[in-house]
This record gives sequence, structure tokens and C-alpha cells, in this order.
Amino acid sequence: MSFSNTDTGDKPADPYKAVNKTEPELAEKIEDLIGFIEKCKYGMMTTRIASNGLLVSRCMALAAKEGGGVDLLFHTNTESGKTDDLKSDPKINMAFLDGEGQWASISGEASIITDRDVVRKYYSPTLKAWMGDLEDGKHDGGPEDPRIGVIKIEAKTATYAVSSRSMLGRGAQIAKGTVTGQAPDVNKLREIGEDELQECK
Repeated sequence: MSFSNTDTGDKPADPYKAVNKTEPELAEKIEDLIGFIEKCKYGMMTTRIASNGLLVSRCMALAAKEGGGVDLLFHTNTESGKTDDLKSDPKINMAFLDGEGQWASISGEASIITDRDVVRKYYSPTLKAWMGDLEDGKHDGGPEDPRIGVIKIEAKTATYAVSSRSMLGRGAQIAKGTVTGQAPDVNKLREIGEDELQECK
């Protein structure tokens, strides 16, 4: 079921998407997506709250990538609310945004990894600052602290928009569009489906 509030006939109802959506080779789509994520590093992780079904987002720092660079890994405190959310519903979204308005959205399914070999592999000493040392000889924020786990997002779909012009060029396109009513050609808007993501892993 879709939503529509009007009929535009044979003209595109979303001119921005019609003008900016591009379909390059898969390798280029993946390369640009990974490059943008690495540049941002920080993004917003959205899960469904286990107790009431509402959505909640929180800022997370990218720890590592797997699966050809599209499966994303993040450190987590296993005793936090987000792990409760993911146990109830593993569907997840990770969104990245920079100061120029470029963005990426990755949807998929998450798993909570507590295997110590995996935790040691991706452990960072800075986790001590976030976890704290409870001074009980066990929960010290180190790689053996059982509170430290890894959230792995297996990407199912991705949508992103990265700039195709300089800041000056974008400004000129937007100014032109304001005068003429024509959608500005400013971004490389791309969608990557589940089959494509599986192909690159």
C-alpha cells in the first residue's frame, strides 16, 4: 500500500529524485558508500524499543567493517537498552550525515556478538572511558569485561546521496531552481538492493 495526495499525470511527482538518481556500476556505488561512511565515522543507530514498539536513535561510532565493507560493526555495552531492543527485534537502521547535507541510510538485521575472540579483535582502549572500572576485578573496561560486546549490522539495503558538485556549483543549481522551478542537479542519489549487497560480500 502506498500513499499519494495528488496526480501529476505523466510528469514526475518527485523531480529531485528523477534528476539526481544515478545507476553506475555496482563497484562504484559500493565504493562511494563505504568512502562516505568512513569519512563520517559517527552515525545514528535506530532500533525499536522492546517495551513499547516506538523507535529510538542514538549516536554510535563505527568500529569496523566486514562483508566487503558494507556490514558494519559497533562496540556496545551488553547491559544497555539497545541490546534489549535488538533481542526483541533485530531490524535496524544506521544513518550517517555530514555538514554538507550528504547522507547515507543502511537498513538490515543486527546480531549481538559476545564471543571474546571477536571482542578482542575489535577492542579499543578508549572503551575503558565509556565502560568504567567497577573495581571488582572483572568489570574493568578491558577486553575481558563481559559487558563489552559487538553489534554487527548485516546490511540488507542502502540509500545514499553524495554531492556531485562543489559547494559553489550546488549553490548555483539551487539558485537556478528557485527561479525556474527546475529541480537542482546536485547529488548522486543511489539505491542499493539486497541482491546487490549480497553480490559484493
